[in-house]
Amino acid sequence: MKPVSSLRARLLVGILAPIALFIVINSVSLYRQSLAAATTAYDRTLLASAKTIGEELDVNGYDEQATLRAIVPYSALEAFEADNQSRMYYRVSALGGDLISGFEDLPFWRGKLPDRPPYAALVDFYDDEFRGMPVRVAVLLQPVASPHGRGMAVVQVAETLELRETLARKLLLDTLWRQLVLISVIAAVTVVVVQLATRPVRELGEAIEARADDDLSPIDAPDAPRELRPLIDATTRVMGRLQRLLDHQKRFVRDSAHQLRTPLAVLKAQVQSARRGDVPAEQALKEISQTVERATTLANQMLSLAKVEQLRQQPESMTLDLAECVRDIALDVSPLVADKALDFELSAAATPVPVRAHRWMLQELSRNLLHNAIKHSPNGGALVVRVAADAQSATLTLSDQGPGISDELRQRLFAPFAAGDVSSGSGLGLAICREIVLALGGTIALENRESGGQVIGLDAVVQLPLARDNH
Repeated sequence: MKPVSSLRARLLVGILAPIALFIVINSVSLYRQSLAAATTAYDRTLLASAKTIGEELDVNGYDEQATLRAIVPYSALEAFEADNQSRMYYRVSALGGDLISGFEDLPFWRGKLPDRPPYAALVDFYDDEFRGMPVRVAVLLQPVASPHGRGMAVVQVAETLELRETLARKLLLDTLWRQLVLISVIAAVTVVVVQLATRPVRELGEAIEARADDDLSPIDAPDAPRELRPLIDATTRVMGRLQRLLDHQKRFVRDSAHQLRTPLAVLKAQVQSARRGDVPAEQALKEISQTVERATTLANQMLSLAKVEQLRQQPESMTLDLAECVRDIALDVSPLVADKALDFELSAAATPVPVRAHRWMLQELSRNLLHNAIKHSPNGGALVVRVAADAQSATLTLSDQGPGISDELRQRLFAPFAAGDVSSGSGLGLAICREIVLALGGTIALENRESGGQVIGLDAVVQLPLARDNH
């Protein structure tokens, strides 16, 4: 069976199916009640016929010696036959079953009176078959008294069921017709109400469909029903995320084109100069190598910046030990530390410092901060890395003995391509760190360390939310 996918169809089925089931049950109940009432009415007619016959009885003798007589012409029952649609038969018998009057082939009653008869008479009703036709029979135990004796007669009156069946069919058809009209009216009203109720959904869909392909602005639907607000708000949030991704992509393409154009132009000029022999070959190759290295570093950092945005849209995948990630990256950059003969110290808590993050993010954050600190540290200077945790957050602190940063540079240092020394960097390292920290819900700050009014170094402090589980 194909599932119902339309909201309107679901509403109609959900509303009309219970109503239709209720109407069917109600129709069956109403039909049975009406049929029972009709049966009671016709049974009263049978009882009246039996009493009419009982009034025509006479008796001689008493009790077991009583002899009953009945003078009941069959024509006396014709008044009870309705519209010639049914036939009536009777039989008057003694208690032992001896025929007194009526139809001899009508079977004698061998039943039992009910404990609580429905009428103030000794009467019983039952269904039987007579002359190949189903009949309804009323049995009346009729006391008979006269000046010459008393006794008890059994009066049976049978009626064929044509009239009852006709009435039953009429009751059924009337009930079904009325219920059909009722369910048709309910269905029509329900369809109209469902159409009106779902109109805002259709209008919202049409409004979104009519938008331009690049229109990701918030959905403006102040008149939308409250039930649609969660859907509208969720859609608006999704559009906002898509808009940020699109803006980031456009910005990335624009910045890439702008930033890569310069080293490529320089590289082209150096190659042309080397071809003309303007500089010695060894010097030309050295300059070309430096330009290629800067361009490669720039391209890798721009790809890293783009990857941060990509991972930001993905759910956090695992809980990692920040101290372990920092130790791994410290081993990777140890040759750079050795080249500058730095006094390097890594201080980490004995217990894990768990944070929820992608491993690449933590590694890239640590690598960029360490590269930046090593680059700005003087030869032989001290570089201290600390990883600690408190009740709420994990803290990574890098303290170098570099020249620090000016107030003017501090305002733009985390912006892309805002390098303090354009000749020695692309200005993307700290921008990558900032995007990673923001993606992880943390903070990053660069603060000068002073002593006696003099700047003696720089502290880079990163705080990340502490993970609550180790899964």
